[in-house]
Amino acid sequence: MSITYSAISSGTVSGFSPKSVPFAIQSVPSRQFLNPNPFSRFGFSPSLQGSSIEFRLQLNSRVLLSEERRSLPLVVRSDRPQNEDLPKQYTRREKKPFPVPIVDLRRAARERVKNNKDKPKRPLPPPKNGMVVKSLVPLAYKVYNARIRLINNLHRLMKVVRVNACGWCNEIHVGPYGHPFKSCKGPNASQRKGLHEWTNSVIEDVIVPLEAYHLYDRLGKRIRHDERFSIPRVPAVVELCIQGGVEIPEFPTKRRRKPIIRIGKSEFVDADETELPDPEPQPPPVPLLTELPVSEITPPSSEEETVSLAEETLQAWEEMRAGAKKLMRMYRVRVCGYCPEVHVGPTGHKAQNCGAFKHQQRNGQHGWQSAVLDDLIPPRYVWHVPDVNGPPLQRELRSFYGQAPAVVEICAQAGAVVPEQYRATMRLEVGIPSSVKEAEMVV
Repeated sequence: MSITYSAISSGTVSGFSPKSVPFAIQSVPSRQFLNPNPFSRFGFSPSLQGSSIEFRLQLNSRVLLSEERRSLPLVVRSDRPQNEDLPKQYTRREKKPFPVPIVDLRRAARERVKNNKDKPKRPLPPPKNGMVVKSLVPLAYKVYNARIRLINNLHRLMKVVRVNACGWCNEIHVGPYGHPFKSCKGPNASQRKGLHEWTNSVIEDVIVPLEAYHLYDRLGKRIRHDERFSIPRVPAVVELCIQGGVEIPEFPTKRRRKPIIRIGKSEFVDADETELPDPEPQPPPVPLLTELPVSEITPPSSEEETVSLAEETLQAWEEMRAGAKKLMRMYRVRVCGYCPEVHVGPTGHKAQNCGAFKHQQRNGQHGWQSAVLDDLIPPRYVWHVPDVNGPPLQRELRSFYGQAPAVVEICAQAGAVVPEQYRATMRLEVGIPSSVKEAEMVV
């Protein structure tokens, strides 16, 4: 772990007292590193190599540190931990928690009713009034194209980066060969003692194919159980982009030009638009991309092209997630608390197709609640391989290895720089013992 040290003169900072703040530590990019050997006399441990922390030692311009200043405590401030565990994975018998506790939701509703008492009702803002948020239309196109670009690039990267999939469960591993951990929960797992049987993978193993019903009118009536086969289903991210303003001829949707008129709590009528002129077709802000056919998918020709493709893929992944998170703030997305079913709209559908734990007591109906980003775009976590060309992962050193989304791990093995938010879960700054005997010596 590399550390940057910088000495600051006390005479150049007004109001600074070396006795009050002996050390100040700030987080800096990991590429700005210096050799800590000249400062080994200050007692810094060599195990701190690889860190993104800057130590600023407050010194007098001409006088060395006194004994009193040396005895003061060292204050360490860091925005991100050195290692971090993955989000909790809930079993089939557990219900997802609400993003906001139900007690806080009720308290906020009571405060909202109290503040709006004896006040005139305000007109509903878009998209609650049926209109499209015009400022988010370019963002919806950007998210849609980022998803297509991500899929096309992953098809090419998976021809040079090996991705293994278990033939009995949904677990995958990015690397020249599968991992040795006994974590298979598929059929006949007990006979194989939990070992995986690795086979070739496809793009659906990396990007979870999560679909949702396409709504012609997002404010219309809820989908009934007998309509579950007559309404088309599209990828959930695509449906979010369509409601955000993306025009796709295969999936038409109703675009209002006037706000709706509320006549009740859950009843409304459309405003009269006959006096308005016929809408003129407008070109999209950016042209829509399309997925490449299988015959046109070619692997990168050189190592430089592979690294550039990995960087572009990682950027598309971040653009899709960041843009979808902004769209979800305005266009509500619902998720079942018991199963992965997602519905893009103000209220969930009435299809009784939930087969999760104790679905008989709910007659197959979903338990709808507000969704988070990982519900809409679930990341498929895989084990991080520290050295692709080195020795394989060891079963006894499992606690030292980190994990990352499959897209991030593929791009990292292809040569892309790992973003800062994934370094903690991948445990890039944690030393891995070279043998089991060395691991037993770790305190």
